[in-house]
Amino acid sequence: MQFPILITWALVLLSSLGQASPTGCVDGLCPRTRAELTAFQIETELGPLLCNSSSVFGPNDPRWLGATLRYEEDLPPQFTVIAQVGCESDVSTVIQYANRNGIPFYTVNRGHGWPISQGTFRGLGIDLRLLQNVTVNHARQTATVQGGTETQSLIDALWKEGLVTTTSVCACIGHVGPAIGGGHGRYQGQYGMMSDNFVTLNIVLANGSSIVVSSDSHPDLFWSMKGAGHNLGVVTSLEIKVYPPPTKTWYFRNYFYTKDKLESLFQALNNIIGDGTQPLELDFHFGHYEWNPLLSLSDAVIWWSFNFLGPEREAEKYLAPFNNLGPINVVAGAVPYPAMPDATRNGRVSLPCTKGLAKMMSTTGLQIFNVTACRQAYDLFNTYLKEYPGLKPSILLFEANNPAAARAIDPDSSAFPHRDDNSRVVAMIAYLPALRLEEPASQLASGILDAMLDGQPDRVPTTYVNYAFGHGSLESVYGYEEWRLKKLRSVKSEYDPDNKFSYYVPIVPDAKDSA
Repeated sequence: MQFPILITWALVLLSSLGQASPTGCVDGLCPRTRAELTAFQIETELGPLLCNSSSVFGPNDPRWLGATLRYEEDLPPQFTVIAQVGCESDVSTVIQYANRNGIPFYTVNRGHGWPISQGTFRGLGIDLRLLQNVTVNHARQTATVQGGTETQSLIDALWKEGLVTTTSVCACIGHVGPAIGGGHGRYQGQYGMMSDNFVTLNIVLANGSSIVVSSDSHPDLFWSMKGAGHNLGVVTSLEIKVYPPPTKTWYFRNYFYTKDKLESLFQALNNIIGDGTQPLELDFHFGHYEWNPLLSLSDAVIWWSFNFLGPEREAEKYLAPFNNLGPINVVAGAVPYPAMPDATRNGRVSLPCTKGLAKMMSTTGLQIFNVTACRQAYDLFNTYLKEYPGLKPSILLFEANNPAAARAIDPDSSAFPHRDDNSRVVAMIAYLPALRLEEPASQLASGILDAMLDGQPDRVPTTYVNYAFGHGSLESVYGYEEWRLKKLRSVKSEYDPDNKFSYYVPIVPDAKDSA
């Protein structure tokens, strides 16, 4: 007979509820700090306040690993409980609950954030990945994108409607996170950066209130969200500009080269980049150093991909010099835009979408590729990967977006400060956490950064916030013009005076890990 068992379980549950909800606790909103709350207690209190598609769970739940596994596992945020929201309004409810109970909170989308400042967080994770609706308004030529929407999902949804917008190169990351950091991506030469296409944003502030932000409503916050948004609120959805595609297909060509081609390759790349004057049709090109045993067992190889808006015959006049370098492997083709991530090794099943590796990173913006610095970085990369085979999942990434449309926009009109950069370099030194290769990985990342900075001695370092790891100054991230950080901190003091959003490259340097 099971009734005694059920009665016993009911008594245990009631007892735990009594402990979780002290006298005077109304709907789980308790006006005193209760840092001792367990995941089960939070689930019991918070869960009933949320819509049916939302849920709250702790480390013993089978969904835990999927919700907390990250792209960078060296110093990840430490979650004690996850609130996976299925309704936008629940973000406000979760934040109000966290505030009333003294629980720090941190928002996650696809788990691709890098900065080591995240490692100071311990508390409640607000998981947005269920918020994935994309709604097109053809009359306004806009789309409303929910805060958890993945890049590939957005591309696919817009393509079905005969539309495109600036989107990230990597298929598996969220759209909103990179966008509120400025947002480099494909179609940047045509339509500007992701944040240049913001129309309105639905934001939940640190106090749990919900507001609509645009150029006419909270304009200073709107300005700040276009480059420093991680510091200021949770975007539950945003309205962005969308466009009919200028062509139905993209042409891509991917090359592999051996190390002896390095100088000739980067000289040819500089010829194309010029002073930010690369052809408009050549929307994006990027490449990296990698260890690829299918092509070489003795040295790292160089991979480069060109992404062209137009047919092969038009691309050929720009790509012929790269054919003449003698690549060891070439893959090329014409595909519709939704197929570009897979075609260029950035699809959902690719190394950039692999989670669970620890990484040491470094990055800086560039005007040109200093050939000597690129050689020094290669030699360092090659030497370390031979000496420490556990580092062979690493890459040294170079990116060059077409800057035309982004440069046509007044640089003072947004918080993003680096429109003069023609390209970026990012060291992603990766290893299995169990191998404990932090020291050589950090040395390699730092050595590469030193080489690249030495290659442009007349420029101050610039750090794209979405690639920030912890090496750069706040000025390198948010701009050296004194008024930029001053304005950001003024906006911060108005909308987040208690510095709740203080874990992603915080603009307040002495930020405390307070809720």
